[in-house]
Amino acid sequence: MTAHLSMHAHQFKASHDMMAMMDDVRLVRNLAYVNGKWTSGEQFLAVDNPADERVIGYMTLLSQQQIYQAIDAADKAFVTWRQWQADERARILMVWHDLIIEAKTDLARLMVMEQGKTLAEAMGEIDYGASFIRWFAEEARRSYGETIPSHIANAQLATIREPIGVAALITPWNFPCAMITRKAAAALAIGCPVLIKPAGETPFSALALAELADRAGFPPGVFNVITGEPEMVSKTLCHSTKVKALSFTGSTRVGKLLLQDAAQTVKKCSMELGGNAPFIILEDMDVDAAVQSALEAKFQTSGQDCLAANRIFVPQSMYEAFIERFAEKMRQLVVGNGFEKGVDLGPLINRKAAQKAQNLVVDALNKGARLITCDQTQSTDYRQPWPSNFFPPTLLADVTPDMDVYREENFCPVAGVLPYQDLDIMLAMCNDTEYGLAAYVYGHDIHQIWHCLRALEFGMVSVNSVKMTGHSIPFGGVKQSGVGREGSRHGLDEFSELKYYCLGALPTVSGS
Repeated sequence: MTAHLSMHAHQFKASHDMMAMMDDVRLVRNLAYVNGKWTSGEQFLAVDNPADERVIGYMTLLSQQQIYQAIDAADKAFVTWRQWQADERARILMVWHDLIIEAKTDLARLMVMEQGKTLAEAMGEIDYGASFIRWFAEEARRSYGETIPSHIANAQLATIREPIGVAALITPWNFPCAMITRKAAAALAIGCPVLIKPAGETPFSALALAELADRAGFPPGVFNVITGEPEMVSKTLCHSTKVKALSFTGSTRVGKLLLQDAAQTVKKCSMELGGNAPFIILEDMDVDAAVQSALEAKFQTSGQDCLAANRIFVPQSMYEAFIERFAEKMRQLVVGNGFEKGVDLGPLINRKAAQKAQNLVVDALNKGARLITCDQTQSTDYRQPWPSNFFPPTLLADVTPDMDVYREENFCPVAGVLPYQDLDIMLAMCNDTEYGLAAYVYGHDIHQIWHCLRALEFGMVSVNSVKMTGHSIPFGGVKQSGVGREGSRHGLDEFSELKYYCLGALPTVSGS
């Protein structure tokens, strides 16, 4: 993103190339969506295409007063939205779902332009994101309470689920559609209006979803997308007593700051934070199968994925064979613009992300790692200033725990590999991290698999499968990778409160 533009300097909302790419140009929006209306702030901010760093459009920046107005509108809408029957909320959610599916190609094009992922990945994300809307539309009808055997004479005891109130949703740039729908669908289904604050790098995907929500017929104030200066917007949402729930996906560092701010009003918080996923290969695993799966787990979304494999643990007996075949496969990956056919990895989101990837490689090399392969089309000097947002898939062997690539969430196409001999020592190394989101285990021996599954201190463990997410699973981590769960029936818990009631019988009045 580039500098602010005044209202007078802002004469257009999207580049000609962006508009020409769309079948439905009405999906290209640059104003915030508040209380059923498109709302402009006094300033705009340029949004770049990470592939060529050219401006593709401008998003408006709301003032703090406008954020307060959005909160008030959502709070007012809560009074009636919560009273809608679950079937009625489900109906309007399904209209939104169907509109998203109909607009899938346009939504995917928007995502490629502002986020950089390949068109195939973007199309997959639209389907993935829409699946949460269908799931929670159906799950709204099943937000059951329970009856409790009474220990009190002449009383009936039970619980019911109540919507918590206005929900603030702060979403990331790496999945600009699915992270919105996974949160918003759950909140809307249970009866909570939403205030969605998308990442400044990828506002157009969120605003296109708002356009479709408008067409679906959500009542004013129920569905809102607010764009503005990130710290101001976040603090305003956290400090407001009218906002009852906060759901955030992003870095652990920012999550901690939001938790501190939200503590002032004792909000219900759900946090999906950073990851440092180990990829464990057991002794009885076929090398070629392990290589293919590790490659997919590492380089999905160009490595910009909280589930991406960060540390690949390989048995000493197959270590060199694994490195050789992994490097061979990696050389076949094509880096380029996400719209081009045959491209496997798009650009990183911005120059800062590319610089971080470079720093990880240089740090590892300085500490003794082996650089096995990198860009095959040109000589790459990792110690020179990085020239673009494109970063070649890179393999580092002999990684050690003192290296940043081992300790940090990489969020880039840099794979770190290290050998192990003792299973329990390796598992202890896997757990030696502040993160605890996801882990992968590949092998055949069910006893070893079960041992790994139980020993790993991670919220999600995937065995012999790269794909582990979906609308029906409870997505979330432990330790400093997060609080709460998204998706599944548990996703409603983050936006509702359990109300207990005791229904006693009135005493009989003598003589009546």
